[in-house]
Order: sequence, then C-alpha cells, then structure tokens
Amino acid sequence: MEKKSIKKNYIYNLSYQMLLIITPLVTTPYLSRVLGADGIGSFSFAESIVSYFLLFAVLGITIYGQREISYVQDNKKKRTQVFWETKFLEMMTSIMVIMIYIPFAFLQQNRRIYFILLINLFTVTIDISWLLQGMEEFGKTAIRNMLFRVLNIIFIFTAVKTKDHLNRYVFSVVFFHFLSNLSLWTYLPAFVGIPNWKEFKPFKKIKIVLSLFIPTIAMQIYTVLDKTMIGLITQNVFENGYYEQSIKISRMVLTIVTALGTVMIPRIGFYYEKGEMEIVNSLMYRGYRFVWFLGIPLCFGLIGVSSNFVPWFFGEGFDKVIPLLNILSFLILAIGINNVTGMQYLIPTKRQNLFTFTVLIGAGVNLILNLMLIPLSRSIGAAIASVAAEMVIAFVQLWFVRKEFLVKKVFISCWNYLISGGIMLGGLIIMGRKLEESATNTLIMIFCGAVIYSILLLILRDDFFIKNAKIIVCKILQKST
Repeated sequence: MEKKSIKKNYIYNLSYQMLLIITPLVTTPYLSRVLGADGIGSFSFAESIVSYFLLFAVLGITIYGQREISYVQDNKKKRTQVFWETKFLEMMTSIMVIMIYIPFAFLQQNRRIYFILLINLFTVTIDISWLLQGMEEFGKTAIRNMLFRVLNIIFIFTAVKTKDHLNRYVFSVVFFHFLSNLSLWTYLPAFVGIPNWKEFKPFKKIKIVLSLFIPTIAMQIYTVLDKTMIGLITQNVFENGYYEQSIKISRMVLTIVTALGTVMIPRIGFYYEKGEMEIVNSLMYRGYRFVWFLGIPLCFGLIGVSSNFVPWFFGEGFDKVIPLLNILSFLILAIGINNVTGMQYLIPTKRQNLFTFTVLIGAGVNLILNLMLIPLSRSIGAAIASVAAEMVIAFVQLWFVRKEFLVKKVFISCWNYLISGGIMLGGLIIMGRKLEESATNTLIMIFCGAVIYSILLLILRDDFFIKNAKIIVCKILQKST
C-alpha cells in the first residue's frame, strides 16, 4: 500500500484547522456583541455538562479505532472486521448514554439548550472519522468539514440576530457538525466491505477501550471541568463567558501546532507495527522540533498582541480576557509537547496505561488547584490551574520516555526559537504601547512579529527553518515557471 505524504496530510489537516481559526475570527466579534458574555457563558456551562455524557458515549473508542485501523491499513479484510466491531461498540455505548441523557435534559432549567445539544450524542453515533484518519485520508475529512463549517458561518450571520437567538446559535454549532459526520459515510464502501459475522466480536477488546477511556476522562477534567467549576463556584455566567472566549482563542491558535500530531498518529502506529523503530524515533524528534518552531512564536505572539487585539475583537466588557490570554497562551507549548509524547508516541505504541497514569497526575493537579484558586481568583485561577496541569504532564511524560529519547536533545533544539521568540515579544510589547487598539494595528503587529522571528532564525542559521523555507520557495518557483 502506497503511503500518503505526511506533508500533504498536514496541509489538508492544517487547512481545516485554519478554517477553525478563521471561523471564530469571523463570528466571535459578532456573537460577543449579539449574545453578550452572559449568553456565551450560559452556552459554555451547558456544553461543559453535556460533554461528560459525550465522554461516556465515546469511551476510548475514537482513539482505539484510529490506532487499530492504522495497524491494518494494507489489509482490507482485517480492516473491515476492525471497523464494524468498533463501530458497533460505539453505537451501543452512544445509544445507552442517550437513554440516560433524555430524562436528565428534562430536569434542567434551560432544557431547550440541553435538548438541542442532544444532537451531539447522535453525532457520536454516526461518527466514522476515525476510520479515515486511521487510513491517513485526511483530505476527505478536511474537505467535508470545511464545507459544513462555511455553511455554519452563513447560518450564524443570517439567523442569529438578537440575544433571544441563543438557541439558534447552539443549534447551528451541533447540527452542521452532525451533517458533516453523516456525509463521511459516502466514503465507506471504498475502505471496508462486509464483515465475517461468524467471527464478529465487538466486545473482545473492551478492556483496551476502557484503558483508553480512563485518560480521556482525565483529560476532560482539565479541558471542561474548569468551565463547570467556574460556574458552580462563582455562580457567575460572566466569568464563564470571559474564560470561554480566552480558552477559545488560545486553543484556536494551538490547532496550528497540533494539526501535525493528528497526521502523525497513524503513521507512527504503522511503522511501530512493522518494527521500524529508527523511523519512529526520527519522526518523534521532528515532532518536538516542530512544536518549538511554531509553538514558541505563537505563544509569545499571542501575549504580545493580546492588549491590542482583545478590545476591538470582543468589544466592551471583555477586558478580563487580556490577562486570561496571557496565561492560557502557555497551553500552546505545554499541550504541543504532550501531544507529541503522549498522543503521537505512547498511544500508537500500545502504552496507553503509562499515558493514563501521566494524565491522571495532571488531572489531579488541575482539580486541586481549581479548588484552591477559583474561589480566590475566579477564571484567572482556572487558567493558572490548566497551564500548571499541562506542564506537569509534559515533564512526567518526558521523564518516562527518557531512555527511549534523549530528552536533553529535545530541549536543546528549542534555544534558537526561545531567543528569537523572546526578542520578538519585546518588540511587540513596545509596539503595543504605541499603537491604538484596532484590527489594522493588530495585523501590523502580527506581520512585524513574523518578520522579526524569521530574520532572527536566519541570523542564527536554524537548519530546520532554512531547510523548510527552501522547500517552500522551490515549490513556489516551480509552479510559477
């Protein structure tokens, strides 16, 4: 079976991730003014509650399915059996959770929002994106996702006009995601056939699925529990609104870094199954270098432009997003490193138990710090807790793989980017003090930051940057001739 190009898959996945970035850039200023911090906070809190039901609907099936499919990319018979057994299990867990969720929704004060969010559970029931990801067919998922994302944007601007249209906004978010997943079934016949029903055993790998479910629960604690705890402890939907907007921006930028990770998981799984560990190690070092190369300027850049960006982007009443962004921007680096060590290496190499242990440590840190800091500092405390948890996970995971990778080599590779990024941040802070808050000035700051960072890497003769820059230039010249 001919292997797909990692670069092409990254471009496909990055294109979709860039659309995920563009979408809030287009819709957030509008929604912030139409729905307000309280409207967004109400949706954020309800979504955080529903996400726990989604967690049990999915279990660890998405991660398991992608990994197992990657092992049998070149064997359609085995692939067919793996797919249908996994899909049947996912449908059963989803249906059971839906039956529990419906009476729960009836008891909620904002029951309309909760019933609209029920669509998310049906979306899980029909999800087969993990099959295409395991087959490294990122182009197919990216194109469909982009199409329905654009339709979602159009719906928001045409149907969400006042604060009373919060339910319409919630509907648009979940419904177009459902349609996107449903459309992927048109690709199914090309990759799987009819399973051998005599050997059909959907529950035979339930222990592995559950072992992958545990880290999923733990990760949920510090990705969603923050919002739940802010709502429960502060009883203030505005605090949830500030946190929701700031975490949305930081994770939006993070997608540029983690887009490569999604592509690398099936590739590392494929080579691991073949026993080609030298290739796996080479891919891992490239992954860490990539995180430093992009993550550091994105982290420092977000800090540098936040005071100019937030006032015009979100409008009045969102000033607290600035300090929140300055803290949460460090998630870009911490989660980026975690993604390489945990998701790209430990999961494909069948060490989900070790991955689980490290994530549970981080979840414990996050929970304890949330309980200590949210009563004192509200959303600021939750932001500090999130960053601390991710950093703990990063260091613990690197400690466990220290005999397989030269951790010193991982950190030595970041110095050029730290130096360049630090100088860039200083320049952005100076510019921010002199420029008025406007979209034009924010774009000027972003452009200047990118130029400063690139020039400094050239001066430092960073081989990773120069090599990739030459490839891009050569391809541009080839297309122009």
